[in-house]
Amino acid sequence: MHELQVVDAAELATAYAAARYCVALDGDTFALRVGEPALDLEAYWPATRYVFITAWNPASEPRSDSANETADALLVAQLDAAGASRQPAWAEDVDGDWREPGWLVADLDPATRDTLACEFGQAAVLAWERGQPVRLRMLMPRPAEMAVGDATDWVE
Repeated sequence: MHELQVVDAAELATAYAAARYCVALDGDTFALRVGEPALDLEAYWPATRYVFITAWNPASEPRSDSANETADALLVAQLDAAGASRQPAWAEDVDGDWREPGWLVADLDPATRDTLACEFGQAAVLAWERGQPVRLRMLMPRPAEMAVGDATDWVE
């Protein structure tokens, strides 16, 4: 398991909440926004719960493509071993300067979701239940100076 060390958790959460997330399904692209429901996606790809997860760039620290691809292959193997249904997805910053591939996974149980995210050194995932807004799940305690956000959960 990677040990996650984040210099500024509040800044990271703000950037993650503002990022653009997309999933590709049968040639169509569906946008995901933190705090908004993903009704079109859910109608097209029904599930009880969803999670966007990546193995790239733990804690947003850049890694080589080779290291990221190796980590991604390990994540895919674990998702496949768990029998999880997945679709290619990605996250990008609002300026389009940074893009990171990942997976949108259907019906992954919450314990497995958090275990995998921590194992791959991720600071956060997107996670939500059908019909509910997309939520940012920060896998660290909320900084004291960070206000409680409507669409952000912090693991205390």
